[in-house]
Amino acid sequence: MQQEIDYAKLGLNIKKLRQSKKMTQENLAELIGCNPSHISNIENSYTKASLNTLLSIANILDTSIDYLLLNQYNNQSLALDNEIAKAVADCDIETKERILRIIKVL
Repeated sequence: MQQEIDYAKLGLNIKKLRQSKKMTQENLAELIGCNPSHISNIENSYTKASLNTLLSIANILDTSIDYLLLNQYNNQSLALDNEIAKAVADCDIETKERILRIIKVL
């Protein structure tokens, strides 16, 4: 059975991540080479993002397509595992140890 993409959830995830990076729709549009209204239309699910656009958005926002599709992805845990690993990859050993202790407490 083929699953349909929920473009409203996808658009919301893009918007939240873009805003968390203090990026405007204009900034994102300029970086991927499209019109800001196209980003607005994607975020508000008025239009579907092409795979090329989605890949560009994921790369600019430094995330993965599976993370953008997290709310509808069958293996949400894997997507989150990847984001966590990426978030701590550049940390020094002491910071990683603190993060590990926090995770164990949780």
